[in-house]
Amino acid sequence: MPDPHDPHTFDLARIGAGLPAAALIEELSHAEAAPFPRVVAEAPPGTGKTTVVPPMIAEHVAWFTEGSAGAELPRRIIVTQPRRMAARAAAGRLASLTGTRLGEVVGFTVRGASRTTAATRIEFVTTGVLLSRLLRDPELTGVAAVILDEVHERQLDTDLAFAMCRELADLREDLAVVIMSATLDARLWAARLGDGPQAPATLLSVAAETHPLEIRWAPAKERPLDARGVTWDFLDHLAATTVRAVEENATGDVLAFAPGAREVDEVASRVRRRVESGGRSGAGLGSDSAAIEVHTLTGRTSAKEQDAILRPIDPGSVGVGRNRRVIVSTSVAESALTIDGVRIVVDSGLSRGPRLDTRRRMSGLVTMRESKASGTQRSGRAARQGPGVVYRCMSESDWASLPEHTPPEIATSDLTSAVLALAVWGGDEDLLPEPLPAGPKRQAIDNLVALGAVEADHVTQTGRAIAAIPASVWSARGLLDGAALLDPARAAEAVAVIESDQRAPGADLSALLRHLRRSKDTRFAQDRRRFASIAREFASDGDGGDTGDDGGNGGGNGGIADRGELTRVSGTSLTPEDLGLVTALSYPLQIARLRSASDSEYLLASGTAASLPRDSSLQGSPWLAIAEVGLAGSRAIIRSAVSIDVDTAELAGAGLLHTVETATFESGRVRAVRRSRLGGIELTSTPIQAGPELARRAIAASVRERGAREVLRPSEEFESLRARLGLLRAIAGEPWPEVTWEHLSETLDQWCPDALDRIAKGSDPARVDLVSALRGLLPWPEAVRLDELVPTHIEVPSGSHVRLEYSDPDLIEQRAATGADDESRADDESAAASQRTEIPSPILAVKLQECFGWTDVPRICDGRVPVTMHLLSPARRPLAVTTDLASFWANAYAHVRAENRGRYPKHPWPEDPLNAPAAKGTKRSGR
Repeated sequence: MPDPHDPHTFDLARIGAGLPAAALIEELSHAEAAPFPRVVAEAPPGTGKTTVVPPMIAEHVAWFTEGSAGAELPRRIIVTQPRRMAARAAAGRLASLTGTRLGEVVGFTVRGASRTTAATRIEFVTTGVLLSRLLRDPELTGVAAVILDEVHERQLDTDLAFAMCRELADLREDLAVVIMSATLDARLWAARLGDGPQAPATLLSVAAETHPLEIRWAPAKERPLDARGVTWDFLDHLAATTVRAVEENATGDVLAFAPGAREVDEVASRVRRRVESGGRSGAGLGSDSAAIEVHTLTGRTSAKEQDAILRPIDPGSVGVGRNRRVIVSTSVAESALTIDGVRIVVDSGLSRGPRLDTRRRMSGLVTMRESKASGTQRSGRAARQGPGVVYRCMSESDWASLPEHTPPEIATSDLTSAVLALAVWGGDEDLLPEPLPAGPKRQAIDNLVALGAVEADHVTQTGRAIAAIPASVWSARGLLDGAALLDPARAAEAVAVIESDQRAPGADLSALLRHLRRSKDTRFAQDRRRFASIAREFASDGDGGDTGDDGGNGGGNGGIADRGELTRVSGTSLTPEDLGLVTALSYPLQIARLRSASDSEYLLASGTAASLPRDSSLQGSPWLAIAEVGLAGSRAIIRSAVSIDVDTAELAGAGLLHTVETATFESGRVRAVRRSRLGGIELTSTPIQAGPELARRAIAASVRERGAREVLRPSEEFESLRARLGLLRAIAGEPWPEVTWEHLSETLDQWCPDALDRIAKGSDPARVDLVSALRGLLPWPEAVRLDELVPTHIEVPSGSHVRLEYSDPDLIEQRAATGADDESRADDESAAASQRTEIPSPILAVKLQECFGWTDVPRICDGRVPVTMHLLSPARRPLAVTTDLASFWANAYAHVRAENRGRYPKHPWPEDPLNAPAAKGTKRSGR
């Protein structure tokens, strides 16, 4: 037996015997690797890299450090796996190859279970366990190397662990960092792990013998997904294809992939029924149906069952002397696990992954089509140990339309936990493989502020407590508050139920609690004890409430247990009411009330809607505390919840309770209502008398919605003044006021509060003096020149005072904006000229005869704006439009005279208009 105190513990020749990855040992010995190197190891699936690389790195570190500083050197090698099952299996496999018992030289630590000793050299952990250690001990004391496996899966925890370990390696010269995967862009990762493309990390790669793989297409007649998820018909097809695969292949075990645990159980049940009835024809499976064993493999499969499925078998016995197996699995078997004896894969073509809906502030697991990369990984399970066959439950054209790669979780997941971990770590976010998406990051920060986990630019005491609890940030906050309101034991049991990976029957968490108690589920018992210990620890440290925080669980609860009006609830065992309270404390934004005229549709405090499954015993419950919501297309499905009463809803959602007074202005009347709300849920609604401010806001809102002209019905005098001011604003800018309706509508309560008050009291808007209010915006002393700069009338040669028609300021603003766009495409001088020409000048519509002898058009605004002349016939019909009268008389007048003198013979049409007297009336009138 190897001596764990001997630095050279591992017999690499024995461990790597028959494994292609053993070639990596020779590669590392020839590479110019430092004693604590940075390495990227690339090896195809089934080559044994997870078995070979950890002891290889352990021996490399021991070799280079032997004889220096002795026992003080860090010695442990940490190896991450994305899933608990893979960590346990890899540790067991390596321990058996070293001839030691699991937990001695080689051990593992996963959530709720650990097999290690002080002498353990290699420890397999889930990535989440490593993150917790990094946050608790940022230096990773006693660790000589970290090996991140299956990096290609781009799980969020793996991306975070990479960034933290990459930064730690810069701070600790005695820390090796290795990343490895079956399918990754090795050179890109080598640059990330090293110091860029010019100084990459050491790159090791190994090829492997590829076995033939036959692809058979097995498309279903029915669509696999509908609005509620995977269809029953498709599950029948998947089961039938699995049985067909057994019948058509005389030897080899079958590995069938379904998207989730529910689908795994359904398909396994259907396969068993078909096996018992003799397959498709009744003869294809032979007379002894017991020769086929049907197993399920999911994250909640017991450790004993996992070991039985993953236990190595004698290759010579495949198909001979033992029962054939059908193993129906989720994606846990897609990578990192080798199941001996598998020669056939049945791929549903579906996968389940996290999705964040930022609009509805909701995240959940979504069933979708797999990527080609995922499908290739799955099919590769069949050809790991020999020739294989894969049945793909789709057509070849369906396969061609699949996306090439599965998007990384960083792009699709709720980032709340990740942002908190980075904040606690305090490191360089730029070291992540790709940046955090801006929108989800902002939402995550909002969530953390509401949780009381962060304030301004620092992590609060509560935030550090939440980050230290191995649960979701929501359940962690529920544990802290629940322990204070109930007690640590009951709060811990509630959180253990919420965090359980078992499906709640009919979405009912109370039913799941009863099931977990009856089944004596060991993992549930472990989680319950672990969470109780954590809750007691924080309670004794005084960290559970953090009264200085203003946040709350996703909605502003901020240490709800610290509020003076709340008292500890007495009791000895967890009741459904307690479970509802802790669930609501954990997810206050998911407190929900039944919608009227429905038994299954609920409105959440977040303002979004979700529905219960058809078979749920919770249907009709007035209030729910929801722990999990699934997204099925555009619909949100409640996956787990518990019934609560309104008092519990208001207690747990105290940070969401608020009262709002709203008013509307319709048919000349202001109607106001006071509403009490729990987030987006309306609790009460009472008509009230609107105060002045509320009434003003209602009228202003009506103006913005329906338009000022419809609501206020302004007079012509008002519109004339507004148009004149609009031209001055466009030409001279400040201090002349902005008078577009958009701006005036936004500032109604500032420039016409008295008018709004009169309208609110019932006065007809058309009779309210808005002109005086608008004049109140005029600047002083410039206001005295208003009529001089923008006159209302112009005197023409006949002596008439003709009204000027100014353009609507909204039109001027629109044209000015167009000019500003032009400015970005031209030099400043030409763009400014372009903008000036776009400002419409005022119009002077006057009879042509009244302008005889006039050669220059009038100009306003201190001569900066020429007036546009609309020359009219005696019948006031347009004859010409001009800004150059001299040119009109010289060039166009003769033609106009010829066309109109016969039509209007009573009016003067002199041959020489420049020397003719201007006339208001006819020749006879002499005016």
